[in-house]
Amino acid sequence: MQINHENGIQDDERESASEFLFRFLPYWPLFLTLLVLSIAGGWLYLKYATPIYETSATILVKDEKKGVDDANLMAQLDLFGSKKLVENEIEVIKSRMLMREVVRNCNLYAPIEIKSGFKYVSGYVQAPVIIQVQSTDSIIPEKEIAFTYDKVKQEAVIGNLHFPLYQWRRDSLNTIRVIPNPNYSNADSNTSYPMYYSLAPVSEVADRLLSGLKVAQTAKLASVINLKIRDAVPKRAQDILNGLINVYNKAAVADKNGLAANTLKFVNERLKFVASELDSVETNIERYKTTEGIVDVSAQGQLYLDNVGVNDQKLSEINVQLAVMDEVEKYVQSKTGQGGIAPASFGVTDPVLAQMLGKLSELDIRLEGLKRTTAENNPILVSLRDEIERIKPGILENIRNQRLNLEAGRRNLQGTSNTYASILSRLPKKEKGLVQISRQQSIKNGIYSFLLQKREETALSYNSAVADTRIVDTADTGFLPVSPKSLFVYIVAVLFALGAGAAIIALKEFLSSNIVFRKEIEHYSALPIIGELMQEHSTSPIVIADGQRTIIAEQFRQLRTSLAYLGVNNRKKKMLVTSFIGGEGKTFVSANLAISLALTNKKVVVLEMDLRKPKLSPMFNVSREVGLTNYFVGDKEADHIIKSTQVSPNLFVIPCGAIPPNPSELILNGRLDELLKYLESIFDYIIIDCAPTGPVTDAYILSPMCDATLYVIRHGVTPKAAVKMLDKNVLVRGLKNVAIIFNGVKTRGVATFGYGYGYNYTGSYGLEKTGKTKKKKEKNDVN
Repeated sequence: MQINHENGIQDDERESASEFLFRFLPYWPLFLTLLVLSIAGGWLYLKYATPIYETSATILVKDEKKGVDDANLMAQLDLFGSKKLVENEIEVIKSRMLMREVVRNCNLYAPIEIKSGFKYVSGYVQAPVIIQVQSTDSIIPEKEIAFTYDKVKQEAVIGNLHFPLYQWRRDSLNTIRVIPNPNYSNADSNTSYPMYYSLAPVSEVADRLLSGLKVAQTAKLASVINLKIRDAVPKRAQDILNGLINVYNKAAVADKNGLAANTLKFVNERLKFVASELDSVETNIERYKTTEGIVDVSAQGQLYLDNVGVNDQKLSEINVQLAVMDEVEKYVQSKTGQGGIAPASFGVTDPVLAQMLGKLSELDIRLEGLKRTTAENNPILVSLRDEIERIKPGILENIRNQRLNLEAGRRNLQGTSNTYASILSRLPKKEKGLVQISRQQSIKNGIYSFLLQKREETALSYNSAVADTRIVDTADTGFLPVSPKSLFVYIVAVLFALGAGAAIIALKEFLSSNIVFRKEIEHYSALPIIGELMQEHSTSPIVIADGQRTIIAEQFRQLRTSLAYLGVNNRKKKMLVTSFIGGEGKTFVSANLAISLALTNKKVVVLEMDLRKPKLSPMFNVSREVGLTNYFVGDKEADHIIKSTQVSPNLFVIPCGAIPPNPSELILNGRLDELLKYLESIFDYIIIDCAPTGPVTDAYILSPMCDATLYVIRHGVTPKAAVKMLDKNVLVRGLKNVAIIFNGVKTRGVATFGYGYGYNYTGSYGLEKTGKTKKKKEKNDVN
């Protein structure tokens, strides 16, 4: 069963492929024409389309979750650096602020174009000059302003205005100047050809470039970022990427320097204050020694100073740390990050707090940068704000804990100082005063030395600040363009030609309101189709004769054989031939089917019962002056209206006679039954050529008197609506034993493939060619 099922599927696939070829292959000239036109169009497109090249650059970012740490020396020097998240840095690189700076630096807001043949090319490297706008923040847009450049006079001419190099002048809307193009390489060529410049707002150009910029990690776990951009001018794309990396690094260094400068400001302020206090203490010592006449302290006083010095040094360091805590708390509580010393600065000894402050500083800097380039409700901006708000409470709590610990330590140190006071009380009065002043000097010296050390460390970090990125590959452009690709264009052209051809054919057939496919008949009606007849182009309506071996003749012989399906035989011999409207070939079918039956030595009679538009008699050169109407009115008997034919001695015709005014009434007068009974006694087959069913009811009257009804449907003529109603009409109006003949099947396109007739009798069958292949000069359509 499985094998049979697979074989059935394969057969269905082969049948679908055959049906597809059968449907479209006859129209091969249409497909060939469309294919030639499409390929020619693709060639023209490739000839005049501007090639687009892809430029890429690669940078390495220090990621706190990826990669390795810096060397120890660099880590010590880079006091204000911070490792970054690659994902965040990608967003920073794609920020409008950085791209706008690139647009200004590369003068991309003022593109120049040069007309070359039928298209315009960029003047980024081909124009001898570039245009600069004095105020890039308020550019008034201008489009395609023509100008020329005089290399001898070194001036540009815009309309009636002359613009010497490097001089600011106003054109119609903006203040601009012309400077030499550093990318121009054809210095010796003619520069008098017309050029066109346009001016666009910096933000607009930046947005357009960002839409084409691709920034992504090279791998999920890598800290390497790949930048790509496509441009018709490789040099311009390289300048954009290199410029973007440059301004990104400058912004990172500027952030670091801002932190260091803030710390230096705090340290210098403290140094000025401590230096002033130290000068005051030294002046007091000198004055006290002069006034009291004391040269130096005793051994006991020196012991006191040695013991209390270490304690005072610790106490001063705690005071400095408390001051730093106050500044850090002010920074954290500020809304904009201004007014306090930068996080992760000196004085913060707790590693957890230092890490949290560094994170807050990084988030705050990123927030400030994004606020200048994105909307307030931007998801990234909202996420940063939420993260800052989440981290601040933890920092403030840590600061409060650090302050409590420092204050407790300060109280302990102050208690220790009180124990040393007993030593001071045992000193002589004059020496006691000198010791106290010397103690103050020692404290101030310790603080001053500590601040000097921190200032040097901060200054060293300030001067050694470097970006947290390293350029792996500078911007480079591929040799081949990425667009347009020749192979892709030609493939699209071929697919377009095939698709357009199929669409034209399908649309043509879909819009047809008449029957064109056998499958349409099978879809609309359950009645059997017992024969298909090809379209025959001939001067004679008789297409079958004894010994004739044409395709149409063989089709009538097949139709003759198919009559057995309807039970037509020597006892059931009466056949009615009708159609829906005139012109569908019912008379043609009646005449040639009768001849086909007569060729088998059977006596056949054909009744011309289309009493309104009779066409059967002329086919057999039989006069219709006397016929059925004469019989119906009683003027003639049956023997007098039966006419022999020259086609075959076995074929007879009963013409219609004079066209009556009341055909239906004549048919119903009762004499037809007598005639049919008489004809049955002497003929083997009786064929009745009847009027169409659409305009009149004759067929519905005659069909019950017959043994079979042959309903002719003609390709391209019979309306689909008529076939849709056929089964209902057969059931309601009583057409008897109905079968369909599909007549006039035309060849499709210019090939010899028929719509419903799927084979050709040629070659070994020895049949003659017919139709267009035999009688190309014949124009009359007989069926």
